[in-house]
Amino acid sequence: MSVTYQDYKAQIAELQQKAEQARRQEIAAAREQILSIMREYGLTVADLGGVTKKAVRKSVEIKYRNDGTGETWTGRGRALKWLAGKDKNDYLIKPNS
Repeated sequence: MSVTYQDYKAQIAELQQKAEQARRQEIAAAREQILSIMREYGLTVADLGGVTKKAVRKSVEIKYRNDGTGETWTGRGRALKWLAGKDKNDYLIKPNS
């Protein structure tokens, strides 16, 4: 009797389960080894260097506003359609002095 497609799919599913179980075990062992070394040398995550938090992006201030529609643009990227063929300075938001 030959092996069918369904047999192969069942074997693949079983191997994927075994691979995931092995991965979890290896990660747990690696984590324990890392923690052991850190305890032995009194290291913290900050001591490892190169491990930083992602920089938080600062929002860009709006520079242009269409008072008729309320649409805004920061001045970055492609100009919006409502500005096409118009003088951008007419829509520039004036800072309050």
